[in-house]
Formats: sequence, structure tokens, C-alpha cells
Amino acid sequence: MSPAAAWTIIRISIAERLIYRGDFALGTLMRFLPIVTQVFLWAAVFSALDAAGRPAEVAGFSYREMIAYYLLTMVARAFSSMPGLASGIARDIRSGAVNKYLIQPVDMLHYLLLHRIAHKLVYYSVALGPFALVFLLCRGFFPGWPDPETLCVFAASLVMAFLLGFFLESALGMIGFWFLEVSSLLFVYMLFAFFFSGHMFPIDMLPAGVATVVRLLPLQYLAYFPAAVFLGKVSGPELWQSLAVEAAWIVFFAFAGRIAFRRGVRRYGGYGG
Repeated sequence: MSPAAAWTIIRISIAERLIYRGDFALGTLMRFLPIVTQVFLWAAVFSALDAAGRPAEVAGFSYREMIAYYLLTMVARAFSSMPGLASGIARDIRSGAVNKYLIQPVDMLHYLLLHRIAHKLVYYSVALGPFALVFLLCRGFFPGWPDPETLCVFAASLVMAFLLGFFLESALGMIGFWFLEVSSLLFVYMLFAFFFSGHMFPIDMLPAGVATVVRLLPLQYLAYFPAAVFLGKVSGPELWQSLAVEAAWIVFFAFAGRIAFRRGVRRYGGYGG
């Protein structure tokens, strides 16, 4: 695909997404409302620890760090989440809409990636206000800004979370070439991702053996890792090793999705005019 064609796709996708700018802003603000529940929940937990004379930390997180962690995972998930991507690919395969990528000079994965980039650009340009408001109100939960190197790694982890989320879900969507109905499989994936990405709680809270296995999976990079980087929970050689592993997962799923598409097309049958 030529740069001019790529820019055309991004420009049209941005114009399309801007129609829903009000929904983006309101939806972003509403997604932070569960944080209020987390504030009260963890306030009660840490108050109980104080009353019992126990160290006021849970899995190495203080009360303020725990709330900051949840806020940061909301940012990370806004980058890595790909609503409707895998199910949309499977639906196009089942309905025959994938034909348009086979008869036109437009690569399916390339097009979908550009479309998601446009979506994220519009989302963050509109949602910047709600994000700034929430973080301003909750600034007391943060110990302060990390050093410039950590900030750069945090930004890189968010970009890589976007790429990992895209290629992982697009590879899952390719299962539609082999199975007509994949909604149950996608539900199982979403369930595992919710728990083991660190979106629900820091994976440090898991039992040691389980946490070790979870850290071998790519899911932690969708939410836990960027938040842990910002809060200084991952540093030194471990930080750069984790970035390298995340990059390897991105390459793996990019190739897996491409191979699955090529093999799936060989057995795909599209009918109609």
C-alpha cells in the first residue's frame, strides 16, 4: 500500500470517528467512575491493616500507589483495548465481507491497523480533557513525576501495548477461517485478559507460582506493565528485558496473524455477486 493510500485511509477514518467525539468524551469520563468504588474499597482494606498493626502495604503497593495503579491501567487499556476487532474480522469472514480485501489492492491487516490508529488519535484528542480532569482531581494519589527516562519508557510501553493489542486480537479473529462461530472463544479470551492483564488487580497479588506463569504470558503488557513502569515497580535490567519480551510478542502475533490469513484464504469460499 502506498503512503498516499495509507494517508487517505487514516484521513477518512479520522473524519468518520470525529462524528462520535461527544460519545468519546462522555464515555471516557464514565469509565473512570468505577475508580470511586476502588478508592473506598482500598481505603477500607488499608484502614483494617492499620487497625491490626500490620504494614500498610498489599503486594508492595501502598494505598496511594494502589489507586494510582488503577488510574494508570485505565490509560493503558485505552491504548491496548481493541473493541470489536477480533469479532469484526470473524464476522467479515463468516458473512463474506472479507471478499473486498481479496479483489481490491488493499491489505486487510494493513487497512485495519490504519483504521485503529485513526480511532486512537481521535479518541485521545477528544478524551484528553476528561483524562486531565480525572488525574488533576486524583493528583494526591501520585508520588510525583518519574524521571525522564522512565517517562520515555512509559510512553513506549503504551505504544507497544497498542500494537500488541491489535496484532493479538487480529490473530484471534483469523480463527473465523476455521470456525463459523468464535464468540465463545473470544469470551474466554476476554475473561482471561481481564484477570491476567492486571486490569482487575496487580498481578503481584497472585500466588507466587501463578504470578510466575502469568508473567510469561503477553497479557500483562496490556495493562499491568505500563502502570508498573510509571510507578517504578519495574526498573533496571528487568525493565529493558521486559520491553524486549514485549517487542518479541508483537512480532510473534504480527506474523501469526499474517500466516493465519494466508492459510485461511486458501480454504475460504466466498459466494455471491
